[in-house]
Amino acid sequence: MNVTTPQIGTVPGRYWHHLEDGRIQCDVCPRFCKLKDGQRGLCFVRAREGDQVVLTTWGRSSGFCIDPIEKKPLNHFLPGTPILSFGTAGCNLTCKFCQNYEISKAREMDRLGSLATPEMIARTAKEYGCSAVAFTYNDPVIFLEYAVDVAQACREAGIRTVAVTAGYIGDKAREEFFRHMDAANVDLKGFTEDFYHKLCSAHLADVLETLKYLKHETGVWFELTNLVIPGENDSDAEFNEMTSWVAGELGPDVPMHFTAFHPDWKMMDHPRTPPTTLIRAREIAMKNGIRYAYVGNVHDKAGSSTFCHHCGHILIGRDWYQLSDWNLDANGACTHCGTHCAGVFQPRPGTWGPKRQPVRLVAPSAGSAPAS
Repeated sequence: MNVTTPQIGTVPGRYWHHLEDGRIQCDVCPRFCKLKDGQRGLCFVRAREGDQVVLTTWGRSSGFCIDPIEKKPLNHFLPGTPILSFGTAGCNLTCKFCQNYEISKAREMDRLGSLATPEMIARTAKEYGCSAVAFTYNDPVIFLEYAVDVAQACREAGIRTVAVTAGYIGDKAREEFFRHMDAANVDLKGFTEDFYHKLCSAHLADVLETLKYLKHETGVWFELTNLVIPGENDSDAEFNEMTSWVAGELGPDVPMHFTAFHPDWKMMDHPRTPPTTLIRAREIAMKNGIRYAYVGNVHDKAGSSTFCHHCGHILIGRDWYQLSDWNLDANGACTHCGTHCAGVFQPRPGTWGPKRQPVRLVAPSAGSAPAS
C-alpha cells in the first residue's frame, strides 16, 4: 500500500450491511451492533455516518514502544527480538478485569496523540531493527482497516506483524484480518459461557471458532494466554477441560501461557493469583498433552523456559524477558536429541532482553530517524 497524503482519522469501514428497519449492522465482530445515523458501536471507534460504517481511528495511536517479543507473550516466535508495539482506543469486549482499561475503555479520542501512517510505522520498525510490529494494548479487531493497511506496508518492508487479540471477530472479517498477520496471541479468557457472559459480555463459542480457524485454515503462528482470576476461572476442572480441548482441537504444539491476575478496573476486590495456582494449571496442561505450557506475570524460571517435549532438555532458558540457555539448532531442533520444537525461530536468538523503549514516529519530510 502506498499512501502519500493519507486521511488521518475517519475512513470507510468494511463488513456491514443494511437492515430492513433502516439501521446498519456492523459485522466486524459477533456483537453485531445495529446503528442509527450518528451512533457508535460498543467498541466506540466504529460508527455510522450517513449511509455507511466508518472507522474513526485510522492513523491515530495511543503511543509506540519497543518491547521484547516475549511480552506479547510469544515464546516460540523469533525469541529475544524487539517488537514495535502500538494500539489505538476502544474495545469490543467489556472485561471487568481489563488491565489496559485506560486505553481499551477510552472515550476521549484526543488521547490518541501519535499520528502514524502505515509507511511510517513500517519504516520505524525497520530503522530500529525490530523483528515485527504488534497490534496490542487494545484489540486490533476493532481497527481492522488500519491494522490491515499497516500489515501490508510492513510486509512490503520485510517486517512481520503480530495481533494480540481476544479473537472475538466475525467470520468474513476473520478471513481478511488473519490473512495479513504472521503471528497472534489470543486471549482464551476462560472456558465457560458463564465466564464470558458475566465478565466480558461475549460468547465463548465465537472465540473457539477463531482458534479452530487459525489452526486449520491459516499458517499464522499463534499462542494462547489465559489470565487466571481467583474464584472465577481457576478451578482444576476448568483447567482440565480447557487444556483437553486445546490439545484435542488445536494440537499439542500450541503454547499456552497461564498468567497472574492483579486487581484492576472493576475487579479490585479480587486477590492476586497465587503462583501455586499457575503452576497447577501448567501441570494439568502438560498432563493433558500440551507440550509448551508457561506461567507469566510471576518470577518462575522453570515455568517460563522452553523444554524439549521428547528428552526434557532445556531449549530456551528465560528469566523474565532475559534469555539465557539456547539449545536449538539452525532448524529449530533440540541439540540434545534432534526433536523439532514447534515455532518460528531464527538460527540464533535475539539479544534485545527486557528493555522497553518508547519511540516517537517522525514523518518522512522531517528527514531524520525517529527519536526515542
